[in-house]
Amino acid sequence: MVERVIATETALALIERLKAKHGAQLMFFQSGGCCDGSSPMCYLIGELTVNRYDLLLGSIGGCEFFISQSQYEYWQNSLLIIDVTEGHGSTFSLEGPEGVCFLTRSRLFSDEEREALAPVQACTG
Repeated sequence: MVERVIATETALALIERLKAKHGAQLMFFQSGGCCDGSSPMCYLIGELTVNRYDLLLGSIGGCEFFISQSQYEYWQNSLLIIDVTEGHGSTFSLEGPEGVCFLTRSRLFSDEEREALAPVQACTG
């Protein structure tokens, strides 16, 4: 099964730091461009409510990763690769005060990968 979203080692290390710092489970939502551009946003579970127009794309670092249906239309043929860069990103995302921010890199799936893609799950919220 080919995953639709993965994370770099640097992103996974930051996720673990944020889990330890906040003592809670985290979730991600691929922002659709409002306010902070198109970036992965990290939240404590419960800070953002997903709805029936959102999809569960997969998970990274043990954290569910959601995307809106409209954003999925743009990204459906691409592997999302969550990484970290220096600088200040979103003030809404948990890593904001850390001096780094999550970012989404991508590459197109090969024909072979496309045939073995993990399913996307609709949310019921």
